[in-house]
Amino acid sequence: MSKPFAITLDVGTSLANLTGTWRTERPEYLDRLPPCNNACPAGENIQAWLYLAEEGDYEGAWREIMVNNPMPAVMGRACYHPCESACNRQHVDEAVGIHAVERFLGDLAIERGWSVDPVAPPTGKKVMVLGAGPGGLSAAYHLARLGHSVTVYDASEKPGGMLRYGIPRYRLPREALDGDIRRIAGMGVTFNMNARVDDIEAERKKGGYDACFVAIGAQLARTLEFPADGSIPMHEAIHILRQVEAEPEALSLGKRTAIYGGGNVAMDVARSAVRLGVKDVLVVVFEAREQMPAHKFEIKEALEEGVRLTCLRSVKAAENGMVTLEEMVLDDTNRPQPTGRLESVAVDSLVLAIGQLIETSLVENLPDVTVVGGAMQVDEHMMTGCPGVFAGGDMVLSMRTMTTAIGHGKKAARNIDAFLKGELYQAPLKHEIADIGKVNDWYYADAPKTVQPVLEMIRRQSGFEEVLGNLDEDNALYEARRCMSCGNCFECDTCYGVCPDNAVIKLGPGKRFRFNYDYCKGCGLCVAECPCGAIKMVPEDI
Repeated sequence: MSKPFAITLDVGTSLANLTGTWRTERPEYLDRLPPCNNACPAGENIQAWLYLAEEGDYEGAWREIMVNNPMPAVMGRACYHPCESACNRQHVDEAVGIHAVERFLGDLAIERGWSVDPVAPPTGKKVMVLGAGPGGLSAAYHLARLGHSVTVYDASEKPGGMLRYGIPRYRLPREALDGDIRRIAGMGVTFNMNARVDDIEAERKKGGYDACFVAIGAQLARTLEFPADGSIPMHEAIHILRQVEAEPEALSLGKRTAIYGGGNVAMDVARSAVRLGVKDVLVVVFEAREQMPAHKFEIKEALEEGVRLTCLRSVKAAENGMVTLEEMVLDDTNRPQPTGRLESVAVDSLVLAIGQLIETSLVENLPDVTVVGGAMQVDEHMMTGCPGVFAGGDMVLSMRTMTTAIGHGKKAARNIDAFLKGELYQAPLKHEIADIGKVNDWYYADAPKTVQPVLEMIRRQSGFEEVLGNLDEDNALYEARRCMSCGNCFECDTCYGVCPDNAVIKLGPGKRFRFNYDYCKGCGLCVAECPCGAIKMVPEDI
């Protein structure tokens, strides 16, 4: 006769404790990378500062931004917010208005005089930054925070680079730009303006600099050859925008102007021309309307203000007071091809906005520095072949945006800091992305995006007052609360409520939860029901 089956239990143990042995998988809490953070070229922890903002901790939210980006008042206006294009909230109703909350925080910081302190004591090291544009300003800020002495050189009268001399005031008021720059200067960064540097090595030795960051941007206009008899004044777009900033009353484009180009610079010139009183502003675009490189909202606002577009056209000549255009047609690969059909347009001026090139003369004398395809070659640490000389922004092969330049400045600063210490900077590994497939969007109630106030049309067309208005505190708070906290637990208690085994243990406010694996059967209900995708099932270790 066989013996009866028996289970021996330790004191204080019940049969329920053994359910953990049934599992083949177990749930684990984790932090995933929000798609907004992943899409930000400046590397902001957007979700973190939105969380602080939605709690009403505006200064804390601003300080979280400042860990990665020193210019929130600027970024909230001039960045084209790829974070919002990636936002999972758009699958529920509309993307969170991240840029609007950021500019609210940036303006509040300027108004209240918030400042940032260094995170490291003085190192005694000196760094030269060439270019006071977004890349150079960002590098200077982060280097100063790390305790280094920084001097910025720039050939222009005022700092800001293309932020000041390329982005019109109706998009970026100078009060916001100057406020963010004053804060950087207040950290001890020295600005040498009207100071063009032609020999980096000589200036570096003269000033006793231990390292150099080159970020002078793309300052040279791309040219185009076609017959022209001088009857139509021709201008380069970046020179027009610079004059709009410096002396707009001296700029004369006539009553009818044509701008050749389909990018954001062309839109900026066209919209500035409207504000300068040009009656007929025509933008000639090589691409089809759907292929224009300008951002959609730039095109939309330009058309609202009276700018005209003619697409699939190329400029062939500028003679006898007429611009001759050739009609293009898309081929099977959607590339424009000439048709031979010509048309003429009478204009008083022609502006070329067909791109910019970098100026390489100041780096050509540096040993082991390579320029390929109009860009400086750098390694993964943003250093050129010349030890101690780093480069970023438009100087290197990358997306030519102010946000990319700000991100490059931060990355370069961290690598320069490591170089000065005789080390190599290692960026932390990224978490997996919390895409919409990992989020339960049904959990989030519809909450339409806050609409920013817009300046009246007559004021838009007659001056350079800012077009988009700011959120007030109530609207900013509401907009921040629309964030779904994708990939990161916000303690909604859903896992706690749905667990059939009471295996979820609360750890207290701000401490999240943990699993009691003695009770958990591995059913996966917590994973299926978690709104933000902060739990996953992993194979059980056997």
